[in-house]
Amino acid sequence: MLERPSEAVLDAFAAIVGPAYALRETDTVAPYVTDPRGLFSGRTPLVLRPGSVEEVSRILRLATEMKIAVVPQGGNTGLVGGQHPDAGGTEIVLSLGRLDRIRELDLRSGVVVAEAGIILQRLRDIADAQDKLFPLSLGSQGSCQIGGNLSSNAGGTSVLAYGNARDLCLGLEVVLPTGEVFDDLRKLRKDNTGYDLKNLFIGAEGTLGVITAAVLKLFPKPRGRETIWLGVASPGDALALFEIASATAAGALTGFELMQECVVDFVIKHMHGHRPPLASAAPWHILVEISSGRSADDARGLAEEIVAAGFERGLILDGTIAESLAQTAEFWRMRESMTEAQRPEGASIKHDISVPVADIPRFIEEAARAVASVCPDARVVCFGHMGDGNLHYNATQPAGAFDASFLDLYPVMNKAVHDVVRSLSGSISAEHGIGRMKRQELLETAPPVAINLMRRLKDAVDPAGIMNPGKVV
Repeated sequence: MLERPSEAVLDAFAAIVGPAYALRETDTVAPYVTDPRGLFSGRTPLVLRPGSVEEVSRILRLATEMKIAVVPQGGNTGLVGGQHPDAGGTEIVLSLGRLDRIRELDLRSGVVVAEAGIILQRLRDIADAQDKLFPLSLGSQGSCQIGGNLSSNAGGTSVLAYGNARDLCLGLEVVLPTGEVFDDLRKLRKDNTGYDLKNLFIGAEGTLGVITAAVLKLFPKPRGRETIWLGVASPGDALALFEIASATAAGALTGFELMQECVVDFVIKHMHGHRPPLASAAPWHILVEISSGRSADDARGLAEEIVAAGFERGLILDGTIAESLAQTAEFWRMRESMTEAQRPEGASIKHDISVPVADIPRFIEEAARAVASVCPDARVVCFGHMGDGNLHYNATQPAGAFDASFLDLYPVMNKAVHDVVRSLSGSISAEHGIGRMKRQELLETAPPVAINLMRRLKDAVDPAGIMNPGKVV
């Protein structure tokens, strides 16, 4: 049974990091206890901001001894409530933002050793300055942190070519609940010496330990990049175009995003400075990225070949290849603005799902019927990473009906959409994690053997149960 920390215990925790980095006042604590969408909030008596691995170790050792719950937090950009304390006011928040050093940049090995608190955009900029690419790319990359990216196994727009955060990591440094430091900061691309322990912690959402540093892969910067915006009639046509693009560009296909027309319209309507990307309307839009390691001419040739084949087969209604870096940036800004552009349209019930790529058209068709069965006038807003099977499939309240009670439909709407996902052997959480939001559904629907195994791992690594309680399992 976890304990409520006394003032003396809080003072002991604060002494580890010093008074300047032990936050207790309501106004200084507030940014750490509410999520970006305002769906989750909690209370904490203390936010600790350690500046070293040793301080993290001492904090967790004390927490285990005193049986005090600890909630690790990165950039606080998560969308499922995994990074917040509960409403009880007994859990301590451990913010990793001060662990923000680059420990090593090994260009010959193609790796960087980065601490957990480094902002993703900063790491991308550091790689870019060395003519390298760190490919993880997210809408929140200006504020999310590497430790949080790894703890949630973040995805983003480049998974098609480079994989999730898990695929970009060669080694980890993790502080265990006991205060022990698991140092596995090795640069090896091949290592079959027993269990791959780092993958226990990647995607565990801080329930097994605290990631403090990682060895991350760097890639050669593409020599040529082309971005294509296409309009198509249906998800089926989009799937056919994906097959063409995959066969034509192979590994040079680094992005394939699918977007419903309504969400493109929301961006133009609500986000300043955006214009229609195409001359004519289309029910569905596709954003394709080609990145060639050879040359700009090679990337351009592949892009033109894909577009020509799509028109020849009657799959494309309208399309354009970006003619400048500014136009490329505008296309991606439109894509990255889609989540924010939904907000002025009212309450939205969101789903972060994945299904086999071949089943995307079927999912979209069946999920639309599922949404209508719950709320006939709800508006479907669908966009996402078609190339890796991950869609953000949202149900927005009826037009003009600005009534927060629409969110009361969350449980029944989730079940309706997720039932379709499960019928296609998909996932109810493709890249956002489980956190608090999806924990009960996971427990109710995952195979009992899987839940039992996860709980056994949790008990083995965190026997005192101090790490991020109430999340995942």
